[in-house]
Amino acid sequence: MIVLCGAQHAEPSVARVLRELGVKGPVALIAAGWQEREGEPGAVANPGVPVVELGLHARGEQVFADDAELAEAYKARQLKLKLMQDFYRVRLEHAAQAARAVGVRSADPALVAEEQSVSLELFRYIDRDHLARCRAAYGGFETALRPRERPVMVRHLDELRRAIEPTEAIVIAGGHVAVLLNRLRLFGIVELAGARPIVAWSAGAMALTERVVLFHDDPPHGQAISEVLDAGLGLAKDLVVLPEPRLRLHLDDRMRVGELAGRYAPAACIALDHGAQIWVDDGRAIRAVDAQRLDASGDVHAGWSP
Repeated sequence: MIVLCGAQHAEPSVARVLRELGVKGPVALIAAGWQEREGEPGAVANPGVPVVELGLHARGEQVFADDAELAEAYKARQLKLKLMQDFYRVRLEHAAQAARAVGVRSADPALVAEEQSVSLELFRYIDRDHLARCRAAYGGFETALRPRERPVMVRHLDELRRAIEPTEAIVIAGGHVAVLLNRLRLFGIVELAGARPIVAWSAGAMALTERVVLFHDDPPHGQAISEVLDAGLGLAKDLVVLPEPRLRLHLDDRMRVGELAGRYAPAACIALDHGAQIWVDDGRAIRAVDAQRLDASGDVHAGWSP
């Protein structure tokens, strides 16, 4: 069982979720998204049960310090991914400009709808291509380096197995989503978790889906275009998780809502506000609490139920 939760700072829900799962602890905590603040008292929400801190961010830094070849290859991969993201963003911006230029033309409504569909498919094509190339970059890295077979990684993985063995669940905090996702992938947390339930919030929830989507209707710089950052771990399928919607989305703007939901369909775009939850079993959402589903029509369905 996997439970995806909204942010915890305003309305903590993780302790309640763990109680409902029957987890009395200890739990293995992953707070790598907090980077250097990982393990700092009070940095993440209190799950209400004993905690075993896995320290994945610090472990990653130690791995790279001890294995220069792996560190160099990892750095090269990350640079490639950054450049790919930059180029992808350029394509998105030009697609958005084209969509706006076409959208203001006067024409028969049927033709306008057809052209809007063409513009939407262009966005989808750019997204699919970027996602496939990200996955290929990870696959090439794994094939060439076999990181989890390297001596320094074997040592850390043995330590992690021993740390996780007595725990009843995995808890994944938020923070910097790219850093968190990279550490989860580097140490193969999906395999280490085994059959344990996983409870994740904010960036942690995003990392467990098939694609991590960055979004902001009022960005501090650049255009307000959502973008696929990376492939996620794929444990929660057909979902695009949108945490902190009050800070990042204009849910009263039907056009913006419709564009966002339509672009990632058939995956469901779900706004995860404080206290919201999505319960996932065998990869599929089976239950939701206070989650809002964005619809391609521009509607926002409060109290969404899978």
